Amino acid sequence: MTVALHDLLPAGLRRSYAVDGTCPDLDLYSLFRARQIADPHRTAVIDAKGELCYTALDRKVRCLAAGLAGLGIRPGDVVGVQLPNHRNSVIADLALAALGAVALPFPVGRGVLEAECLLRRAEAVAVIAAVEHKEFRHAADLHTLSRSLPALRHVVAVGPGAAPEGTAAWSELMRSDPAAFRASRPDPDGAARILVSSGSEAEPKMVAYSHNALAGGRGNFLASLIPDGRPPRCLFLVPLASAFGSNGTAVTLARHGGTLVLLDQFTADAAIAAVRAHEPTHVLGVPTMIRMMLERLGTGDERLPAPTALVLGGAPLDETTAAAAAKAFGCPVVNLYGSADGVNCHTGLAHTVPPTDGRGVVAGHPDARVAEIRIADPETHEPLADGDIGEIISRGPMTPLCYVASPDLDARYRTADGWVRTGDLGYLDGDGVLHVVGRLKDIVIRGGANISPAEVERALTSHPQVSDVVCVGVPDPLMGERLAACVVARGTDAPTLDSLTAHLAEHGLERHKHPERLLVVAEMPLTAAGKPDRAALRERLSDAVAEAGSDARATPLAEAG
Repeated sequence: MTVALHDLLPAGLRRSYAVDGTCPDLDLYSLFRARQIADPHRTAVIDAKGELCYTALDRKVRCLAAGLAGLGIRPGDVVGVQLPNHRNSVIADLALAALGAVALPFPVGRGVLEAECLLRRAEAVAVIAAVEHKEFRHAADLHTLSRSLPALRHVVAVGPGAAPEGTAAWSELMRSDPAAFRASRPDPDGAARILVSSGSEAEPKMVAYSHNALAGGRGNFLASLIPDGRPPRCLFLVPLASAFGSNGTAVTLARHGGTLVLLDQFTADAAIAAVRAHEPTHVLGVPTMIRMMLERLGTGDERLPAPTALVLGGAPLDETTAAAAAKAFGCPVVNLYGSADGVNCHTGLAHTVPPTDGRGVVAGHPDARVAEIRIADPETHEPLADGDIGEIISRGPMTPLCYVASPDLDARYRTADGWVRTGDLGYLDGDGVLHVVGRLKDIVIRGGANISPAEVERALTSHPQVSDVVCVGVPDPLMGERLAACVVARGTDAPTLDSLTAHLAEHGLERHKHPERLLVVAEMPLTAAGKPDRAALRERLSDAVAEAGSDARATPLAEAG
């Protein structure tokens, strides 16, 4: 293994999850092969090219694995993957698992500088990338990078389009003889995948997960949302290369023998069409995506085929969106609280609309088969009593191994006995239900007073002229920071700053928590991982402040588009 990936969870505890059956104790490719043998003609993937069954997928996986082995990819090697949601992404995932290599997926659209950072720190020996995706030429860009990355020996270019000079063509690797390939049998508690999280650090965090943590811990999360135990049919609106998307190949296919329904890129119209055409049992996305779909659905009478569950994570879910989604999709809406760092909790199928309270987001009952959750003092790390707000910490079958090449993050976010410090604030009530109230680092400090953007966002989502909202802090020479509301209008008339603050006052929010800037956008910008792009919004606000000049502190800003 080129980069050291050590397990920060006590070895005895990690093994106990396999011994008691909580985790399957098999590597991902072996799990997938067992599913293929059990039901060889079941549809594994539905994408823009059509349907692909388990047997056809397995043949392609073995072809690619043989081709990559011919390039010298060995067990323990880290291989980057930058592909859109397509069967090729699934083939790459499973081929690397079959080789015993460690996959490092990151979404298309992430820039070359960020890719360089990820590949360098992980000491990746190869990267598999799209020749062309929208305006991006990832394979050519990454090949240029390879000159400055001593560990990076190969760039595999995935068409359509000709492979750039100096890269290995995916199409050539896929001509390898699958019969000649012999799968590795890596340690199920060894590294299988590195999840990338933008988090709150200067550089993206990389978190190493084992086969058991993915198929076991994360697999148990999805199992709790499959009431009949039948293989699920999951429409992933988020990229498979995101942390949320890690519930795709490893969980939906390898663990549960289900079907992945994939969109090359998210649009509201494409997502609605996929629900109608493929009738997924589970739709997985972020609240902003669902709001976009609800806008397109409008008031039409045509009903969507009802899934088992609409699973929403990646950003806080408000009651207005949840209620509208439950009505439009005709199924329970599940509020998923989780992160790449190693925490997961959800509200389950018992509620059509997730429960809410006045203090924060209700995240549901923690599941020890996924992750045990406690509340601790942020300074001393000592456990707090029920009802006391503190830092959410987590430990269990889905707990990752460690941060990649970041001993400082290991020291900051992992305790000596393996607990993950999430950086989130919350509390457990008397019934053991987790409530999330905000983030330690997301607090906006205005003149010494703390403001939680999440609290303000929750209140603004019920404003009749607000379709979507994200609140961010913007620098201010007088107050240090001021709160800005970035809003997508519902209908043709955008809300004014005065109407927003009046709405907040009616809901009892203190005056110092009211936004002092308003940015109206036609559509909420999303990151490559599908989450609201707060950095892009801050940049737009900065530009608007510069244009407003010296009056910017005293007047609201508005941007259309």
